[in-house]
Formats: sequence, structure tokens, C-alpha cells
Amino acid sequence: MTIRKFWANYRFPLTIIGAIILGSVIGVVMGEQATVLSPLGDVFLNLMFTAVVPLVFATIAAAVGNMTNMKRLGKILGSMMAVFFITGLIAAVIIIVAVKIYPPARGVAIALETAEVGETVSLADRLVKAVTVSDFNLLLSRSNMLPLIVFAVMFGFCTGKLGEKNIMAQFLTAFSNVMMKMVDLIMLYAPVGLCAYFASLVGQFGPQLIGAYGRRMLLYYPLCIAYFVVAFAAYAWYSGGKSAVKKFFGNILPPAVTSLATQSSIATLPVNIEAADRIGVPKDVSGIVLPIGATMHMDGSVLAAILKIAFLFGIFGMEFAGWQTYFISIIIAILSGVVLSGVPGGGLVGEMLIVSLMGFPPEAFPLIATIGFLVDPPATCLNVCGDTVASMMVAKITDGKKWMTKH
Repeated sequence: MTIRKFWANYRFPLTIIGAIILGSVIGVVMGEQATVLSPLGDVFLNLMFTAVVPLVFATIAAAVGNMTNMKRLGKILGSMMAVFFITGLIAAVIIIVAVKIYPPARGVAIALETAEVGETVSLADRLVKAVTVSDFNLLLSRSNMLPLIVFAVMFGFCTGKLGEKNIMAQFLTAFSNVMMKMVDLIMLYAPVGLCAYFASLVGQFGPQLIGAYGRRMLLYYPLCIAYFVVAFAAYAWYSGGKSAVKKFFGNILPPAVTSLATQSSIATLPVNIEAADRIGVPKDVSGIVLPIGATMHMDGSVLAAILKIAFLFGIFGMEFAGWQTYFISIIIAILSGVVLSGVPGGGLVGEMLIVSLMGFPPEAFPLIATIGFLVDPPATCLNVCGDTVASMMVAKITDGKKWMTKH
């Protein structure tokens, strides 16, 4: 039964990883002749790129439209968003330091196409173009993901202002469900597409690419463990001192294990709420922070996003350096954790966002999409446990230093 449950929970990631390994082996054996398989990989890329724009719009607009109908305490909401942003920023800074010390793709250079990163465009112009477009039809392009997200949030907010059960809200919910099914359908083809893509890629550029993935995992997994032990202990200490640290680590195991098994923050939510209750987090705080955090607070995803960006810089033979590069990387990473994590397939959308905003060619997408399957279990664990300790910090801000004794 244990093996059955493990297979049920990890069947798809294991299938994807197996397909990638098979494709890599085919690439090594066939060499450059493996490029004959590249059209099969291109089909998968094209399907994903055509689905991403309606997926992002429908899911974000529907989610925001529903959230604006909920009544929450202003102080809890303000504290929660501040905690989410600050912890995400801390995670981003930590991983930037880590990739500077241990570059995840050092010595690997793949000339898929010339990446146009760091062109002579002012930071202000890049930010304006990143969040806005000059015409509505430009929103319908995957090259303008951030403006699409901004528009979807505004559209969802206005929809929510119309009140519950309005026709537009119902339409957005139905549209979102359809796009979720569409992504599920496309992902059935993912093993074939990624197998063919990596067969062609390894056939062209050799097995050196495989070593780059191994180097990245050697950085990411130990860093996740260190972040779990050190950063979460510091956050718990801030929320209530030594007793809060003991309470956190004494009750965090069930949600941590559940998140590793299910790879889903939403699926872990009931267990996480129970853990917060045992820790002593007020119910009005945990009832707001944990459900929203399950879709908006993703420290593990922030760590992964910066790693993906640094990995692509290394793959394309560019130096991951400069304050503008760091700033934009942090913004993209926090956005991936705070906005896109609530979107079904949000990891894939975040990877497309990285490719689009950083100026990499479309062929870079599968390189980091593959990494997403490898880092998902520890990233989900950090996301879930980060929600628990965030609820403790919000409780401290809203109820004072003695919140644990009050409740």
C-alpha cells in the first residue's frame, strides 16, 4: 500500500523524469541524428505557449473576483502581505548569494540562440514595458505576461465589486476550469514532447547539459534544508522567542511530510490548519493567512525562480551579475511566489515569465521547466511550512508579543 500511494502521488513527475532520461540516452546514442525528433518537442512547446495567455487571464481574474468578496480584518491582511513580501525578499537575497558562490551551470554554454539580456535600455523603461502595453491586442501575447497579469487582477477586482453570483464571475470560473482541463490534456503529451526535445538537445550539444542539472540539485536541496532549519527558526523566534521555536518545530512535521507526499499546498491545508491550532495561532489569523498563503506565499518557489534564472545565464554563457539584473530577478521571483503560485500550472507560467522578461529565446523554456519537476517536492515543503511560520509572525504583529498566552 505504501508503494501504491507513493506511485499515485509521484507517478507524473517520475514519468516526466523517466521520459527526460530516456530522451537524453537517445540523444547520447544517436548523436546529431536525434534532431529528427525535434518536431515532436516543438509541438509540446507550441501547445503550452498557446494555452498560457487564456490560462493566466482566466485563473487570476476568477481568483481575484472571488477573493474581493471575502471580509477580512484590515490589520491582519496588511501584516500578512508585509510578511509574505519580506520573507520572499529574504529568500531571494539568500539564493542570489548562493548562486554567486556556487554557479549552477558553470562551464556549460549552449548556443541555442543569442539571448538579449541586459540591453542598453533604462531600468525605468524596462519596468514600464514590463507592466503595461500600449494597446489591448498586445495583452494577447505571451511576450507581455506581466501586463496581462496586471490587467487580470484589475478585471477580477472589478468583477468582484459587482457582488456575488454575477454572470461574469460565473463565466470566469467556468473559463478557468476549462483552461485547467486544457493544460491537463496538454500535459498528457509532455512525456513524449520532453523526451523528443531532450533527445534532440543532448544529441546536438552532448551530455554536458545533464551534468548542469546535477550541479543545480547539489545546490538546491542542501539550501532548502538550511533554509528550513535556520530561516524558519529565526522567523519563529521573532514571533515568540524560544517557546515559539519549540512550538513550531514540535508541530511542523505532519504538514511537512504531507506536503512532500502530495506536492500540493492546497492538499496540505487541513493538516496545516491543525498544526497552527496546536501551536496556538488565533483562528481568525490562521483562517486568513493559511488559505491565502497556500496560493500566494511561496518561499520555496522564490528560491527555485532565482536558481532557474541563474541557471539560464550560465547555460547561455552570460554572467549573472549587476544590480539591475539582481533587482529584476528578485521582482520576477517574488512575483512567481506571490502571484503565479495560485495559478494551476503556475510554475510553468513563472518559467515562461522568466524566459520572456529576461529576454531568453523560447527554446530556453524546457530547460528550466524540467528543473521544476526536480525541485517541486522540497519547494512545496518550504512553501507550506513557510505559511505556518508566517501565521505566527502575523499573530505577533496583530496581537502583540504575548499572543501565545492570550490564545
